[in-house]
Amino acid sequence: MTIKDYPGSPYPLGATWDRSGVNFALFAENATGVDLCLFDGPESARESHRVRLTERSHHVWHAYLPGIGPGQLYGYRVHGPFEPENGHRFNPHKVLIDPYARAISGTIHWHDSLFGYQVGDDDLSYSADDSAAYVPKGVVVDDRFDWDGDKAPKIPYHKSVIYETHVKGFTQLHPGIPAEIRGTYAALGHPVTVAYLLELGVTAVELMPVHHFITDRYLLDKDLTNYWGYNSIGFFAPDVRYSGSGTRGGQVTEFKAMVKALHQAGIEVILDVVYNHTGEGNQLGPTLSFKGIDNASYYRLVEDQRRYYMDYTGTGNTLNANLPGVLRLIMDSLRYWILEMHVDGFRFDLAAALARELHAVDRLSSFFDIIHQDPVISQVKLIAEPWDIGEGGYQVGNFPPGWSEWNGKYRDCIRDYWRGAESQLAEFAQRFTGSSDLYQGDYRRPTASINFITAHDGFTLHDLVSYNEKHNHANGENNQDGESHNRSWNCGAEGLTTDPAILALRSQQKRNLLTTLFLSQGVPMLLAGDELGRTQRGNNNAYCQDNEISWVHWAGADEELLAFTRKLIALRKNHPIFCRRRWFQGLPIKGVGVEDIAWFLPEGTEMTEENWSHDFAKSLAVFLNGKGLRSRGPGGEQIVDDSFYVIFNAYHGPIVYQLPPRKYGRAWTKILDTSNSRVEEEGIAYAADENIIVEGRSVVLLHRPVE
Repeated sequence: MTIKDYPGSPYPLGATWDRSGVNFALFAENATGVDLCLFDGPESARESHRVRLTERSHHVWHAYLPGIGPGQLYGYRVHGPFEPENGHRFNPHKVLIDPYARAISGTIHWHDSLFGYQVGDDDLSYSADDSAAYVPKGVVVDDRFDWDGDKAPKIPYHKSVIYETHVKGFTQLHPGIPAEIRGTYAALGHPVTVAYLLELGVTAVELMPVHHFITDRYLLDKDLTNYWGYNSIGFFAPDVRYSGSGTRGGQVTEFKAMVKALHQAGIEVILDVVYNHTGEGNQLGPTLSFKGIDNASYYRLVEDQRRYYMDYTGTGNTLNANLPGVLRLIMDSLRYWILEMHVDGFRFDLAAALARELHAVDRLSSFFDIIHQDPVISQVKLIAEPWDIGEGGYQVGNFPPGWSEWNGKYRDCIRDYWRGAESQLAEFAQRFTGSSDLYQGDYRRPTASINFITAHDGFTLHDLVSYNEKHNHANGENNQDGESHNRSWNCGAEGLTTDPAILALRSQQKRNLLTTLFLSQGVPMLLAGDELGRTQRGNNNAYCQDNEISWVHWAGADEELLAFTRKLIALRKNHPIFCRRRWFQGLPIKGVGVEDIAWFLPEGTEMTEENWSHDFAKSLAVFLNGKGLRSRGPGGEQIVDDSFYVIFNAYHGPIVYQLPPRKYGRAWTKILDTSNSRVEEEGIAYAADENIIVEGRSVVLLHRPVE
């Protein structure tokens, strides 16, 4: 096949079908030659055609092939020096996945030929074994799709309720989903799933990684798999394992249909993305894509020992976001998912690794500069996991304006408070009101804080209050992996029990944690299944458990907890006092004369500076003044919000609380008490200065209508 009359274009990168043929373009700065390989099947041991790319523009190798169309499988063989000591690992015996492939045909079949060196020798050795039969191939896709006027919901941050979930695990056991599509994108967009999410009240699903990923060989050797997906190899390709529509581009159309269905219900789609590393591991890892295309142009290498990789991620390598080719890859990928796949935002895994200039974490790195000025990416939700495992990698509160962050300090503080640890009430108050100590100084708002109690990494909510120790034996690492311990929750017997008193206390603690989460300022994030009482049997690191340990169990769901959670979310959404756009000032509201927020002791007097410094205090109350807030009603009318009085008691026994003086409200009605499982429709009325008994380990919410 000759291509001298069809040089093609260096842009866009990847394989682009124009209805007449396909333009292929690959960035490989240090390569000396590139072969485009076309395959008839995903496991073909040999390409049907091999085309030498002779055109090179701006370090991009390119060609146009007429007559090629959607469904065509392809890969690359890249020529250049094999000099690991200098950072180069070119090996044309290895078929490589296009980093810009819009779909990938299958999964890796582990074989020694996938490694650039001779397995059993060191990485300086050279392997001439051909890997074509074992590596998945890129797919030329048809990008046409009837979006039917799809519009992004554009939910404001302060009105958002995020639901972290897994495409497969959420629907795999759902009895209302057709068996043939369970665990797929189609299942997540199915009317039954959408109806559940709407009734629950969440505004966004945050999907654990859907970028095509690999399962490490060592996991398969133990009959385990990479369930979570934090091992990307294709940053443009929706993973084929979640497709019920075939492997030659059907996964792309199915993903789009899922987004369209969720958008029609007003639900946003946020992707958990892993641009900090790839699935190729360290110098002993396989050569699947980036490593063989141009190792030195993609990875952070040890400066004076370029055979080795800087590892800020715990995976063996770190992508170098300071290099122009990597920056372009990330930006192109983000824009693709926004413009072509219509997603609404991203949560960046180990985001501190992307911010590293040399070894320091630089919040003004080139990565953030480019994000900030990009007219597309800067307009969607950007959420950082603000840490990595390197020195100085814990960066909670240090990301630039425009970013929100998983607030690990919120998680730790709220957990400590409810388990009865010797914690500062001052910190609890900071976390409950949006963590102004972390975000206010940089002109950020409470919505910079993504509040969560649990996430995919760690215990589920049920297991958090049920286990004092992790039980990760199924992972095959002698229970040495995962969080070291859970600390005592004083909830009785470990794990399974039939003792009604212990079960009641655990349920109460779950309600306490959920109530605190949804009444806090900031953006709440709920882990899928926590509202159902989902358990992982004490496993706090189920990354390799693609089975019933990880999947949501719809049968036997805790219906009381589900109803409680739904009402909590509705309460939050109906009252802007719980989701303010701006910070509390602690000052009287103009024209009202009463503070926007005030904190109280059980005696009904306001907290003093001395009170805030006590480590042993376990109880406090807060007045939230809604009179200064305005919201829009269903008819567009202005609504003045109600006020609330929240009493927190983490002490093990009951406490008598005197309600605040008359100026804060003449009458109050109890609408929530976590010592029982109901969000009460019509509660008990109390007058100013009256006493109320607050049971041990409980939250009481009092409501004062507009006067």
